[in-house]
Amino acid sequence: MGIDSGHAPTTEDVLPDNRFLDREESWLRFNERVLQLAQDQTQPLLERVRFLSIFASNLDEFFMVRVAGLIRRMATGLAVQSASGRQPWESLESTTQLAHKLMLEHAACYRDQISPELGKQGIDVLRWDDLGDDEQKSLRRLFRERIYPVLTPLAVDSAHPFPYISGLSLNLAVIVADPGTGERLFARVKVPPVLPRFIESAPGRFTPLEDVIAAQLSELFTGMEVLECHAFRVTRNEDLEVDEDITEDLLQALERELLRRRFGPVVRLEVEDTISPEVLDLLTAGLDIEEREVYRVPGPLDLAAMNAIADHDRPELKYPPFVTSKTALPRDADMLSALEERDVLVHHPYDSFTTSVQRLIEVAANDPQVLAIKQTLYRTSGDSPIVDALIGAAEAGKQVVVVVELKARFDEHANISWARKLEHAGCHVVYGFVGLKTHCKLALVVRQENGRLRRYCHIGTGNYHPKTARIYEDFGLLTADPEVAEDVTDLFNHLTGHSRQIPYRQLLVAPHTLRSGLVLRIEREAEHHLAGRPAHIRFKCNSLVDEVIIDALYRASRVGVPIDIWVRGICALRPGVPGLSETIRVRSILGRFLEHSRVFVFDCGGDAEVWLGSADLMHRNLDRRVEALVRVKDRRHRDHLIELLDRAMDEGTASWWLDGDGGWTRRSVDGEKPLLDIQHHLMGTRR
Repeated sequence: MGIDSGHAPTTEDVLPDNRFLDREESWLRFNERVLQLAQDQTQPLLERVRFLSIFASNLDEFFMVRVAGLIRRMATGLAVQSASGRQPWESLESTTQLAHKLMLEHAACYRDQISPELGKQGIDVLRWDDLGDDEQKSLRRLFRERIYPVLTPLAVDSAHPFPYISGLSLNLAVIVADPGTGERLFARVKVPPVLPRFIESAPGRFTPLEDVIAAQLSELFTGMEVLECHAFRVTRNEDLEVDEDITEDLLQALERELLRRRFGPVVRLEVEDTISPEVLDLLTAGLDIEEREVYRVPGPLDLAAMNAIADHDRPELKYPPFVTSKTALPRDADMLSALEERDVLVHHPYDSFTTSVQRLIEVAANDPQVLAIKQTLYRTSGDSPIVDALIGAAEAGKQVVVVVELKARFDEHANISWARKLEHAGCHVVYGFVGLKTHCKLALVVRQENGRLRRYCHIGTGNYHPKTARIYEDFGLLTADPEVAEDVTDLFNHLTGHSRQIPYRQLLVAPHTLRSGLVLRIEREAEHHLAGRPAHIRFKCNSLVDEVIIDALYRASRVGVPIDIWVRGICALRPGVPGLSETIRVRSILGRFLEHSRVFVFDCGGDAEVWLGSADLMHRNLDRRVEALVRVKDRRHRDHLIELLDRAMDEGTASWWLDGDGGWTRRSVDGEKPLLDIQHHLMGTRR
């Protein structure tokens, strides 16, 4: 896919067909980097446990969405060859093979590294047979009192069809025999999700819940002989499918679809590698799945639940405490007056979210001169002080408009709940556009001051979520700049009404001007470079997939523009390929905080343009979402962002380096000397 440049393509314009890396494999390589952090003995032990959990949770979502989507498109005949040149069946085969390999590495990391090292620290995760007699006795008593009453064994025979197995539930497949007849029977027992995943038999000694249940199966199948018991877990397609073109009430349609979601087709069956062929055949037949959808791994299954072990109260086995800085906006300063004087750039979690972004909304809610507050909400916490502030503002008579994105993946239930709560309080709740997700992060405060209206804005890269703001790395721009305020006002009118404001003054907005605006600036950098003026492109994003953007970067590289890409996850661009991308470097940084911000820098002949906002460089962001980037005007802020991106790309900074074949190489030490941990460095600057 090329760029329409208005002229017939020349030999120099033609780009090779194999110029894109496979998107699905690139995502799995990202999760492999997460696994490498779990394997890294320089990380605190319980943080390694958390990375182990994150890997498993990430892979669950990958199967529920990406693998499920590919299978669905193949089944409906809608799948086409990917940009990387792979046919759908080739992509599915290579993806599942790599996923299986990583799952085995993940299980081995737990068994050979994490579990023994936890034991050395007095935290034991033990299978039933490894427990002492007193511990087993204690757990038997617990089973009778708290576990047995909520268990429901389901037999499978001519009178009982194979039961429905819900997605991500942990189950036991049981074979029992009738002592009188010798007949072998199959039953399923669901491990109750309402109970803790790991049961503490003694201080610091935990046992998987399924082991406790498996050891007491004779109490569930009284008079029968228990012959076999094997844990298994099913992953289903859980992506939402709502036809908005024929749906009048999106809220009700989503509520119905959420009920259907748990009945999606199976895309993965995880079993312990000790499972017998007989039981596996029963499961595959009952679930109507093929061999390629079966993943055999050493137990225990569902290591995403290890997050509960990572929460263990052992601070010496975790990252040192970090207190966010509150100096971006001093607490004793009048916040709105401060924004009249200068823009404020905040960098979370290094700068406090509570005393900056959250404070803006709370101050506005309590200010009698504030007439209106408008805000987008994509994801927020269950006890959000921002939602509470908006409700308080509405109850105080202010006009409050909230654009709630109901289709924020896997947060739909929470968003429906808060949407209804906001509506009941008198807020004007809008659910965005048909066919588009509202992903931009915007807040607008309108205040009456000395007979005129003044507007204050926040444009950010992350969600209005106080809890994730402590672990997600994000930027936010707080400003009273009249041009930015005018743009944000126009964009809210676009979101809530029928305005079609294009172009904006200080914003790039998807799906209208964002891709074309970035491509235009990439092409201008090529012109600057050819004219001998300073030219350099620096991007920081979560994912780089969009072929139009990548092709523009390739063409700029071909004329010699230096290009630096700092990406957290997926990257379909091949860097360092002779004749194509020799001037492009791609780095990735993972660590204590989740790198989440999006920043785009263009040298522009010596007067740098810097943009930040919500958009990743993916089709969904540029074509099917409302996204916004804001231009950063303050030179100090621009210099700070450029310095940060340059430091991340520096060879002295710990990072992963991408090569032209899609492989990532970790560089964390120089000889025996550790390279700079940029997150630790930023924490130090805030102290």
